Amino acid sequence: MKLRRLALISVHTSPLAPLGGKKTGGMNVYVRELAQEFGRRGVDVDIFTRRSSLDEPDIDHSLGAHVRVIYIHAGPASWLPPEEIFPHLSQFTARLIAFATLQSIRYDFIYSHYWLSGWVAQKLKEAWGIPFAHMYHTLGQIKQRIQANQLILPDERITVEQQIAHWADRIIAATPAEQAQLLWLYRARRKTIEIVPPGVNIRRFTPVAEDEARRLLGISPDCKVLLFVGRIEPLKGVDTILMALRLICDRSPDLACEICLTIIGGNPVDESDHEMQRLRQLVDELNLGLQVSFVGAKNQEQLPLYYAAANALLMPSDYESFGMVALEAMAMGTPVIASEVGGLAFLVRDDETGYLVPVRDPVILAGRIEDMLSDVQKSRQMGLRASHLALNYSWERIGDRLLQLFQNLLG
Repeated sequence: MKLRRLALISVHTSPLAPLGGKKTGGMNVYVRELAQEFGRRGVDVDIFTRRSSLDEPDIDHSLGAHVRVIYIHAGPASWLPPEEIFPHLSQFTARLIAFATLQSIRYDFIYSHYWLSGWVAQKLKEAWGIPFAHMYHTLGQIKQRIQANQLILPDERITVEQQIAHWADRIIAATPAEQAQLLWLYRARRKTIEIVPPGVNIRRFTPVAEDEARRLLGISPDCKVLLFVGRIEPLKGVDTILMALRLICDRSPDLACEICLTIIGGNPVDESDHEMQRLRQLVDELNLGLQVSFVGAKNQEQLPLYYAAANALLMPSDYESFGMVALEAMAMGTPVIASEVGGLAFLVRDDETGYLVPVRDPVILAGRIEDMLSDVQKSRQMGLRASHLALNYSWERIGDRLLQLFQNLLG
């Protein structure tokens, strides 16, 4: 059976939300890019998300032909953390069903993202009698193990994640590591798990000359640019970058004078963002004010220039289910230095497309940064290999695999 109409569920965050903000990142990009890829193939895609602002329209058509973003009223029209959205899921589901009924829409398939959406997908499956696939994006059990002293997740998240493992007709795992985690921690059925990684928009993220990118961004050609892109939260390990940079300043002052660290994400002047303020204070304490710039969140149209201008992307995360930022940088021809965890260990090839380092080890991270910046020829070769590897992750290829998988479930 051919897939004609798809319901994409992304309850807690809109694919149109600015990147680098609260709970916005790789998942937003994934949902938006996949919807557009299916739309180009003539599949009608409706993305359902919770209204978090009175400024959001009922229906947004900006993602192009065949794709709509539909904002559902459920709870207050303001940003809420995921655990505070959970009590509003029944209302979200009821209003989604009412929307489809009033418009006489019949969906063929449901694809849900994150645990809140998986709960909704199961209710829709019961109401409509159609299958659904689910992608977790992050696993609560893993996050809780990694941040045992800092993070206590609500019981309902772990419970619902375990239920989804048995509700879903297919679970989409980004990597073999995630598949193993689902089998081990959630007792998922092996036959329901398909490993399909996220993709990258190779039309947007394609190599650009470094000097041209720097000219457009106003960055000196003499800078050795290090780049971080992502949400500003403890899990991302930005403090490890700062400590590594302090080590480089102490032992290689000539090199340190040339380093420019650009941190993309969050709002640098938001005094309510405790992690941002902690990092800014750490910059002051480590006397790194001349090397570090917080430039705030940037959209997908702006990011390619920053990747192109960088000598290396740094991702010293405690956990990444995949690491789409690393893939975007690689597609631009920028080598990556990343923690050897989760999807990053799968995506970055050590000493070929970048370097893998232990978690929370500023000494080894500093050494790898020095290696990258001191051997220009090798780093350029790494970047070239990275851009070639990224071609395997084009959304055209990933779209082919998911479309075939969904259609096989339809019979």
